[in-house]
Amino acid sequence: MRLPRTAHTDRPWRIHEIAGDFTVEDVWELPTPGGRDDLVWLVRQFAGGMGGGVNGDSFVSRALFAVRWKLGALLGWDKAEAGLGARLPSLGDRLPADLRDGPRGPDLGRSPFTSLYQTTDEWAAEMGNRTVHGVMHIGWVPDGSGGYRGRMAVLVKPNGFFGTLYMAAIKPFRYVGVYPALIRSIGREWQAGAAARGAR
Repeated sequence: MRLPRTAHTDRPWRIHEIAGDFTVEDVWELPTPGGRDDLVWLVRQFAGGMGGGVNGDSFVSRALFAVRWKLGALLGWDKAEAGLGARLPSLGDRLPADLRDGPRGPDLGRSPFTSLYQTTDEWAAEMGNRTVHGVMHIGWVPDGSGGYRGRMAVLVKPNGFFGTLYMAAIKPFRYVGVYPALIRSIGREWQAGAAARGAR
């Protein structure tokens, strides 16, 4: 379920301290019911999927990502010199001491994302290229009935006019093809993982 931006901005997340100049683009409730300490399992699930590339359960989402990576290769959007630590400073440089010295989160393998930090109730990862500097934030929030569930927010800082135009152009595709497929996939993987954990 898509949520208003205030579902992210009104919570006291640590990400606000380091990404105040980013725009909250999207906020989604995730179908991942669990207990107070279960964020670690959700982070592992994300890392497992991202480490092998982008997951999606529909032809539309797979096709869109394939087109995006092909365009990126053709136009040089994703070259190392266009990304974090080169043209773009990493948000890791802004981390306060306790986050900098704490757990960064998992290695995300071939994913364009890099973990920034992980606490008991949030995890953040960033990516950057010629179009945008982005953050994926996963929070772990009470569900109002004694349990908890994940909440995903996407924060962005477009790189100039072209980045703003790019974000506007892909917006309908994200809502129609990418996010619905991604969230269904997250829910299925979570249910399978919860069943496996319960069987131990």
